[in-house]
Formats: sequence, C-alpha cells, structure tokens
Amino acid sequence: MTLPVAAPAIRTDLYIDGRWRPAQAGDRRPVINPATEEVVAEAAEGALADVDAALDSAKRAQPAWESLPAIERARYLHAIASHVRDQLEPLARLVVMEQGKTIAEARGEVGGTAEFFDYFAEFARRLEGELLPSDNRDEHVMVLPIPHGVVVGIMPWNYPSVVCARKAAPALVTGNTVVLKPHEETPLSALALAAIADDIGLPAGVLNVVTGPGETVGEALVADPRTDYVTMTGSTEVGKRILEAAAKRVLPVSLELGGKAPFIVLADADLDLAVRSAVSARFMNCGQVCTCNERTFVQAEVYERFLDRYLEQVRRIRVGDPFDPATDMGPKVSRVELDKVDAIVRRAVADGATAVIGGDELRGDRYERGFWYAPTVLTNVRPGMEVMEREIFGPVSPVMPFESLDQVLELTNSSPYGLSAYLFTRDLSTAMRVARDLEYGELYINKIGPEQLQGYHTGFRESGVGGDDGKHGLEGYMRRKTVYLNYARQQ
Repeated sequence: MTLPVAAPAIRTDLYIDGRWRPAQAGDRRPVINPATEEVVAEAAEGALADVDAALDSAKRAQPAWESLPAIERARYLHAIASHVRDQLEPLARLVVMEQGKTIAEARGEVGGTAEFFDYFAEFARRLEGELLPSDNRDEHVMVLPIPHGVVVGIMPWNYPSVVCARKAAPALVTGNTVVLKPHEETPLSALALAAIADDIGLPAGVLNVVTGPGETVGEALVADPRTDYVTMTGSTEVGKRILEAAAKRVLPVSLELGGKAPFIVLADADLDLAVRSAVSARFMNCGQVCTCNERTFVQAEVYERFLDRYLEQVRRIRVGDPFDPATDMGPKVSRVELDKVDAIVRRAVADGATAVIGGDELRGDRYERGFWYAPTVLTNVRPGMEVMEREIFGPVSPVMPFESLDQVLELTNSSPYGLSAYLFTRDLSTAMRVARDLEYGELYINKIGPEQLQGYHTGFRESGVGGDDGKHGLEGYMRRKTVYLNYARQQ
C-alpha cells in the first residue's frame, strides 16, 4: 500500500497485525495542513479496544520475531530503508502537508528515516554478550542481550517521520515488536511507514500503528501489562505523566523531553559563523525542535556587533509556502501551538522585553489561512523571565549579553532543562572547560546539529532519562540475562 499523497483527502486506518482496519468505534479525526488549514486526511481515532488488539498482536508476534537470526531481521530493516528512499519525494510532501516544515527540511527528515533503518540494521552482527570466567571449575558465566518484548513508541508532532524510525529501527533489530503511537496532529508519516512495512512483507504483528489521542491511546499503552518498554519523545509535562504511570509497574522507559538550549557566544568567537549558526539553530522547522537555540547569550564586548548582524539575517528569513524551494520557514503546526507562542511573547513584552523584530502573527493575503508567526527577536530580557526559562518551541529568539564565562555557566546550569547547548569560541582550553562544566547531555562547539546517528542523544534533569542513537541508544532496547553454565560431567 502506498498512500496517495497528492489526493485532497486521505482516509487512513489503523495498522494492526499486518492488516489495515478502521478504529473499532469508527471515529475519525481531521488532519489539518498548517499552511492552508485544509483537511488533508481523516485519520482513524483509536480507543481502548484498538490498543488491546495492537498489543495482543505484538505480544503474539514477538517470540517468532526474536527467534529469527538478527541478520534476517536486519534484511527487513534494509528493505524498509530502500523503500523509503524510493518514495522520498511523496513521503517528504506528506511531512509538509501534515506538519508544515519546508520541503527541503522534509526531504532531509525522510532521508534520515532511511538512514536510521540502515544504520541500526548494521548492528545485527554486533549484538554482543559476554563470556566471563567462573569462580568454579568447568563452568562459564554468560551475560546475554535479550529484547524487552513489546516496545511502545510515543511520537512527537515536530518530526513525524524520522522519530518513528529512531524508535522502531533499534527496537526491531534487537528482537522486539513495536506499537507506534504517532501524535494525533501528525499521524500520516507513521502510517506511511506502516504501509512500507506491509509492502516489504514484515511479519504480521511486528510493527503496529495506532493513531488517536494521548489521553486515551497513549495512557492505555503505557499502563497495559503487555507493554515491556516505553520510548517517548515529547514535552516534559507528558513525560512526567508517563514516568509516573510507568513507576507503578516498574516499567523501563526512555524519555526525550523538553529543552531550553543556551547558545553561548564568547568574545573571541568567529562572529559570522556564530550569527549564521544562531539563525539556523533558532528558526529551523519554525523553531519547533527540542535542540533549538532557545536563548542566545553573547559576551558583552561583542554583543552589539553580534546583534546587528543577527538582526540583519533574521530580517532576510522568507516565510511562506513550505512547498516553495525559496521558502526558509513555514507555519506553526497548529492554532493551539501558535497561540502558545504568541502568549509567551506578549507576556515577555509586558515584562519589559523589546520585540526588535516580529512579535506577532503574520497577516495579509499571503497569510490569510494557516498558522503563521513572524520570526521574532527579543532584547532587554533578563534571567527569571518566562521567555528565558520556559521552552518556547517557536520562532522567537531572546538575546541577552553576559559578562563572564562563570556567569553564563551559572545561568545555563540553573535551568531545569539539560538537553542541548551550543558554544562558540576559538579557545580550546575554554571549550574543554565548558565541555566539562556545562551540565547538558549534548554540546555543540563551533557548530550546530542535527545530531548524528552514531552519537548519543540524551538529556539531563527534566530533559529526560535514557536516550537515543548509537550503541548507547541501542542498549536501551535490550535487557541482560546472566546464565551460569556448569558443564562438568555428572558422576
């Protein structure tokens, strides 16, 4: 099955046990194009009965999937990657239609989806256990990697394709079966992935997709005893609810949550590089990235020079039709998210900040329909303001001067978040000090993201527990079983 992404409206069902089926209650939810407010699909609205069917399917399929040699599981992953590449353009258009990012960003996302499946497939021959010496004669101690069983992946709306691959690929290669719950605003890319899995003949029940609201479908998936592991990317608030529910079952989880990434520019930095990087890191995907430059700190000696160049580049950002290759930034994903960002900016201005660029919704003929917010730069911000403490998740950039490295380290480390951070300096000693003392799971020095497959994407404090990517992310999808093997001949 290939989704007809050019159609004006796509009716989508749930993918459970290798079959497409409507939600048992028959409910559907419109999927809205953020740039036009047109309904591009009617997605099935799953409920408890659908969760039950999906988990039952995944539980039944898991022993046979685990029993396959890992290299055979990897062949399915490579086949998925190949099909994703073959359909890159329609899949990218699907991302644009449901999420609103530019077509260039969407193509990059779908390319990353394929890369995740290929990358984790290559671990098939490297799922290593250990053989240890025993204290006793004629005996070995074996520590074996085994899958959890059924993995539930709860997806965000900002990267609806690649995060599915980020969760599903390592889970599948290690022998788990998977139930994906995409965000209700952006279910189409996950369903497209299910269609590809169906096309390549992935065994029934190994990958299931249940669409529907987090308050019912998501919570039921986490609470169900058939769920053996939960991996989620989303807001800190939702992550805390998942962690609380998981604690009742002592259920292992991996949570990649909110961020408030500091972007630190020291006086000795390459200012042109820092400015270009700050703009990209703030306004990519309309600022809807957990690793985005959420607050820019510039050392006082170069603050005015940095700000002048920064404002010049922000003014050049072209906001418009995300399918137009000349567009730099698309719309916010929804009216609710647009209103959240607008409210944060209004409160910041009321608290003394100055919107030197933007500060409001975009209006006029080009923006008559859709969820458009102007690229915004705020000055006269200070520590303690909401806009400097709370995740904005939109195209709003507070910029603040600082005096010393000690001051900015104290400011950034006092945040409840600890996901990503950025540092621009030419001094290696300073860079190494910040790498040691900055309490964030991910630090970019003289560069920006995205993060790379072989790294480890993890956050400290309220930015989450566990992590994704690389061998350390893969480890989370396995448990370790210790076997004491005595092979002495019995008399």
